[in-house]
Amino acid sequence: MELEFYGAAGQVTGSCHILRIGSATILLDCGLIQGGRRAESANAEPFPFKPADIDAVVLSHAHIDHSGRLPLLVKRGFRGRIHCQNATRALAEILLADSASLERSRVRRENRRRQAQGKALIEPLYDVDDVAQVQELMTGQRYDEAISVVPGVQACFRDAGHIMGSSVVELELIEAGQTRTVVFSGDLGQFDTPILRDPVTPRRADLVLMESTYGDRQHRSRAASLVEFAEILKNAHDEGGNVLIPAFAVGRSQEVLYHLGKNFAAWDLGHWHIFLDSPLAIEASEVYWEFKHLYDEDAARLFRGGEQMPLLPNLHLTRSADESRVIERLKNGAIIIAGSGMCNGGRILHHLKNNLHRRETHVLFTGYQPPGTLGRRLIDGAKSVRIHGNEVAVKAHVHTIGGLSAHGDQADLLRWYSAFENSPPVCLVHGDPDASDRLRLELNALGTPAELARPGGRMNLLNLQQLPRLD
Repeated sequence: MELEFYGAAGQVTGSCHILRIGSATILLDCGLIQGGRRAESANAEPFPFKPADIDAVVLSHAHIDHSGRLPLLVKRGFRGRIHCQNATRALAEILLADSASLERSRVRRENRRRQAQGKALIEPLYDVDDVAQVQELMTGQRYDEAISVVPGVQACFRDAGHIMGSSVVELELIEAGQTRTVVFSGDLGQFDTPILRDPVTPRRADLVLMESTYGDRQHRSRAASLVEFAEILKNAHDEGGNVLIPAFAVGRSQEVLYHLGKNFAAWDLGHWHIFLDSPLAIEASEVYWEFKHLYDEDAARLFRGGEQMPLLPNLHLTRSADESRVIERLKNGAIIIAGSGMCNGGRILHHLKNNLHRRETHVLFTGYQPPGTLGRRLIDGAKSVRIHGNEVAVKAHVHTIGGLSAHGDQADLLRWYSAFENSPPVCLVHGDPDASDRLRLELNALGTPAELARPGGRMNLLNLQQLPRLD
């Protein structure tokens, strides 16, 4: 009975861990590594196991850094079941299809460059047929109902409050008469987040595999963040510019629309044209509307009797590329919500290309930006960036509103952990080393044994002792 740390150990993206019990092998997540060309190369590398030998996957949620290598796993031979929450299954279908489309476009661009240089062409990591096979293998579950993953392993999905369907996975492992409970946090949301319920903490655990994305900082309060949001919109209007919001299609787009709708009158939004310029985010919003029974009390009360989220009278859902191109003509008065959230693809690139050089433009980030992404370069103050092969001067105002992040901050993470009835040891994953180490020190101060997971590190789950690496 052992756990091996593979992806998102010592970094944020690429979540994937290997659980071995008896003769069975299970993956916890199977996500893409994100953050530039080095990440693209790492995604294509062989798995440290034979995909055909994996018996099952337990998926915490649909975000691509947790699900994005599932089609590659299938392409290379996996044929087991993929267990997840029902809403995760619905969201993963559209997110993985979009990922395959982006991969196809990326490879097409790269091969044009390679062909011009006389280099060998490359193949996409996977295609839509691989995504379709993933969907056939996925089994959706309700929250709080225990299921059998393989003999000797039961899983129960608890609400993680991160995006719709996100789960804290409670695993009960039985081998040779010994029972252990391992809790995998997945990604934990903030407490008191609109639309979603608060993260749930299981009662007890023998080991907690815990995310630490923002383990070294506190978000600005949500109230203060909304004041800042309103001020940015007012300043952009007064200066005669546009507001660009690079937003993740799942979670951030829906929350941004929620706040715009709820504060439509107070923020005097009637003079704006608001665009949700993302077919993916539009599809994801439809999933959010379908799973209204998972809303928190405030959202359920607000939406009760309605068929969808609060309508903005000036909201435009731009599905087609032609509709998106029309937006480019607007030099002021537009709030444009578009993907990708890390600016590593999607329609937001066109809007950035057309607006970054204008001083009256405001760019508003609401989520984590990994090193190597265009989003991180903008936040770090780049004076110019390269988009679609062109150098673009950055004169726009760039803002980060951390209080709207889908990830809990240090206080949220400690609050979630403190609700365990015992004080189980913790292995920290899904965080940059500095963030993870800061959270480790905070947990140690509470008397909790906590350590940072290392890629390739292994743990005996019976005695919680480190094991030698397999390589």
